[in-house]
Amino acid sequence: MPSPNDMHKELLQARDMIVKNIALLGHKDHGKSTLIGSMLMQTGAATQVRINEARTYSRKLHKPFEPAFILDSLEEEREQEMTYDTTRAEIEYKNIAFAFIDVPGHEELIKNMISGASYGEIAILLVSAKMDEGIKKQTKRHLFISRMLGISRLIVAVNKMDSVGYDKGRFEEIENGLSGFINKIGFGIKDTCFVPISAYNGENLVKKSGKMRWYKGGTLIDAIYRYAHKDNPGRTGHLRAIIQGVIDANNNIIGGKIISGRLKAGEAICIMPNLENARAKEIIANGKKVSAANAGDNIAIKLDKKINFELRGTVICESRNRPILTDTVKARIFVTNKIAKNMQIKFNGIDIKCRKIKVLDKIDTTTGIKSKANEFEILNAVDAEVKLERKLPIEEFETTMELGRFVLYSNGEFAGIGIVKSTQ
Repeated sequence: MPSPNDMHKELLQARDMIVKNIALLGHKDHGKSTLIGSMLMQTGAATQVRINEARTYSRKLHKPFEPAFILDSLEEEREQEMTYDTTRAEIEYKNIAFAFIDVPGHEELIKNMISGASYGEIAILLVSAKMDEGIKKQTKRHLFISRMLGISRLIVAVNKMDSVGYDKGRFEEIENGLSGFINKIGFGIKDTCFVPISAYNGENLVKKSGKMRWYKGGTLIDAIYRYAHKDNPGRTGHLRAIIQGVIDANNNIIGGKIISGRLKAGEAICIMPNLENARAKEIIANGKKVSAANAGDNIAIKLDKKINFELRGTVICESRNRPILTDTVKARIFVTNKIAKNMQIKFNGIDIKCRKIKVLDKIDTTTGIKSKANEFEILNAVDAEVKLERKLPIEEFETTMELGRFVLYSNGEFAGIGIVKSTQ
């Protein structure tokens, strides 16, 4: 079954809207929720009822009007002025629907941040221009995680410019302070830009600000719109579909989602990991029989014969071009908890025991510097060799994201996320 996010995306696509997920990153109190609240108001996406409710809460807390209260629906979040979990908000601009994912900025909520950022296609990093705030360790850690998760397009929104009198020098100081790190961890120059804003005052969000005439670039929404038209990386182009369950066992109908490529009715396919061959007799998408389905489509497939295999995590691919079937990979892992010997990995919906993880290098996630190490360190990353209990269909993360990422558990506790760097 498609997720609520998938169903909402399909509704927007039915209206000929391009849909892009925007991960909003940054240290706590640097203005992520305020930014989304202001964007909702400036684009007309926030109803007057919602705005009035936010005004009421602001008065209740004896505060000036706070745009963030349009977004933070939990009273506890409003009173403590922090976001605990990921929150989504949608706006429409021209022919694109932007789904903003507001992730927690607190270090102790890093798991929630990872969950939210994993859906992002574009990242907006909020950095406060206030003299006592600026670039923090968590600022850089969020950048490292987002790049590791495959986000390649980055907008750095230098916020609270009003607190420094819209000073050009302060903006350039933050730009210079982050540019080297951004380049080091793999963001390209052409896919990165810096925009000075005041989220609270609505400066440079949708309309050009008259208070920063020294800035010659476009508004924040202009930058988002420009990056939204670029193709997503991490797609092999070859057919890859993940099977999610049986719809009708008697008629050999299974359900799944195409993550890459195209599936045609009547096409010969290979089903992994058992390497069984079959033919897709019929394809159903959105309740209708279709001649072909594409990446992103949730589909039902009627096979030409009964196949005996473990459904969850099964991959359908072309007969001639298949993922690697392996139990050993080189991976990069971001560590969130203590790692014990009893390790388990969730790979493509499958829970599988991890026989061994050999650490090769440690990576400081606030500097990007590698060093030789043989142990894990919480909130830093490692490059490691991972040996699984059995073979699975796997691809490098940069080839097919969905077949090249995993979650690591230690003694039943969430302990990190990983991406496959090499299958050889």
